[in-house]
Amino acid sequence: MLPFLRRRMFTSLIPLVIVLFGVFLMARLTGDPTNLYLPVSATPEQRAEFAAANGLDQPVLQQMLDYLAGVVHLDFGESLKTGQDAAAMALKAFPATLQLAFMTLLLSILGSVILGCWAAYRPNSIADRASSLLSMTAASVPDFWFAITGIWIFAVVLGWLPTSGTGGVLSWVLPIATLMIRPLGVLTQVVRGAMVSALSAPYVKVARSKGAGDLRVVTHHALRNAAAPALVVAGDLAVGLINGAVVVEAIFGWPGIGKLMIDSILQRDFAVLQAAVLLTAVSIFILNIVIDAVLALLDPRVRDKATV
Repeated sequence: MLPFLRRRMFTSLIPLVIVLFGVFLMARLTGDPTNLYLPVSATPEQRAEFAAANGLDQPVLQQMLDYLAGVVHLDFGESLKTGQDAAAMALKAFPATLQLAFMTLLLSILGSVILGCWAAYRPNSIADRASSLLSMTAASVPDFWFAITGIWIFAVVLGWLPTSGTGGVLSWVLPIATLMIRPLGVLTQVVRGAMVSALSAPYVKVARSKGAGDLRVVTHHALRNAAAPALVVAGDLAVGLINGAVVVEAIFGWPGIGKLMIDSILQRDFAVLQAAVLLTAVSIFILNIVIDAVLALLDPRVRDKATV
């Protein structure tokens, strides 16, 4: 198990290093923050003073070396906008994204298990056709369209839900519903396919011959063996939720890491953007390792194949 995890950590470090360099270079392409934070009437001396105070007067290579040295010491600098510690701002915003992603994934898993089991147990039924329609809709329609449509219908026209913020339980409904569409549709089809195979397996027929009821057959026999592929897909979707929350948070004004990234790009706040992106990348790196470890525990063939 340990050789497998070491190999997976090594291979996962490569994209993390690419992100480390990429975020620095892409941030500089957003423009010169001097033009944003100083008035048009600023003198050349004021511009030079601002650039020197924020290390922007150095060559790009030197700025990158300073940035990497700071990352090694977990020092990402200070925000140009607020003067606060960039890492502290990213860490403060990240729990809101994790809460949103966790609730979305939890509800998606519960809903997909119910719909997927029902569709597999009743092929060609209304539930089966509804799950197929949900899956196709989730795969073809972007999240931002659901978000804008949800705001128009439930906030503007009906006035049932708030358009943004985290003021109460109702403010969670639209962001979670928007993020749920895709994982719910994908997981429902995965659970359905795994359950169809499991329900036709010999051990299920044996259980039925011994007098096991329908509910016990589904929950204690078929679902347990169908959980592995669903778990793998759920882990991948969890990674996607953290990335996908950027657009949803920006639309609904959710104070998470995604909205912080968007604000940092608009404000050309390099230090905050670098801290937010790297924190997100590290969390995805850790999540992938955990998913691989759980999968290896459930299926020894995975780690045996990886160590060959």
